[in-house]
Amino acid sequence: MRQTRIFIIGARGFLGSYVIEAADSAAEIIRGERAGAGPGSISIDVRDPSSVDDAFAAARPDAVLLLAAMADIDRCEAHPAEAYAVNVRGAEHVAGACARSGARLVFASTGAVFDGRKHGYREDDHVSPVSVYGKTKVEAEEVVRALVPSAAIVRLSLVIGWARTPGTNSMLDSLRLRWNTGRPVAFPSNEVRNPIHAASAAQALIALLLQRRDASGIFHAGASDIISRYELGRRLAVQMDIPEDLVQPQLEPIPGRAPRGEHHFLLPGKLHELLGSQAQTCEQVIERCFR
Repeated sequence: MRQTRIFIIGARGFLGSYVIEAADSAAEIIRGERAGAGPGSISIDVRDPSSVDDAFAAARPDAVLLLAAMADIDRCEAHPAEAYAVNVRGAEHVAGACARSGARLVFASTGAVFDGRKHGYREDDHVSPVSVYGKTKVEAEEVVRALVPSAAIVRLSLVIGWARTPGTNSMLDSLRLRWNTGRPVAFPSNEVRNPIHAASAAQALIALLLQRRDASGIFHAGASDIISRYELGRRLAVQMDIPEDLVQPQLEPIPGRAPRGEHHFLLPGKLHELLGSQAQTCEQVIERCFR
């Protein structure tokens, strides 16, 4: 029996490497990368519809995971046109290709679709982004649902873990690099998140691609409880044996920093009920990073 062919767009990124690991031998993985595609990879630029069509023709996927995005919130704020081209038009091009080919689509989104004024968000809560990044992801979700009603959209508040490949956007690796050179790091004490370990997020995405292909709509993924970014930074520093004075609370807004919602607690009950699993606590998420 032929294995399911999964096309991971954004495979080279931080979460993409974990997804490939989670898939293991359960599926045939085709890596989609924007540049420098090597053996087993296909070059794709989601901004270019012809590039997307060519990549789909080469990959012939049964299922597609769209991870590729311009996810740097501050960069999106400074370059809104580029953010729109990647996050909205890119999602539209990929969703259109899935609709034409009949491929299953799972799309990674964000808690930044909310303004952070509510203490706990469910999937059907009204979206109210405060940043360019959040606005582009709201539009991307709308495009995906319109073109592929059967798609599953997974919102993530904060994904943590060590990078599987160099140069990817891993918070832990960035923190260790700064702390090892003796530089202090300030963490917002007013921003609250429910983080998820990258391996847990990857397992959920693979389950939606393979085991629960019937599941559609929006799902929230994250820990069962919440933690402030400052407290998270403090606990990570303890695990890395970093001096306390290198962890500082950020009490005042940083000039030029894009706006963030304060309270992004994505209630994960719907996803775990579907998958028959249980969300980890923040403490368990942190511990998993250092096991």
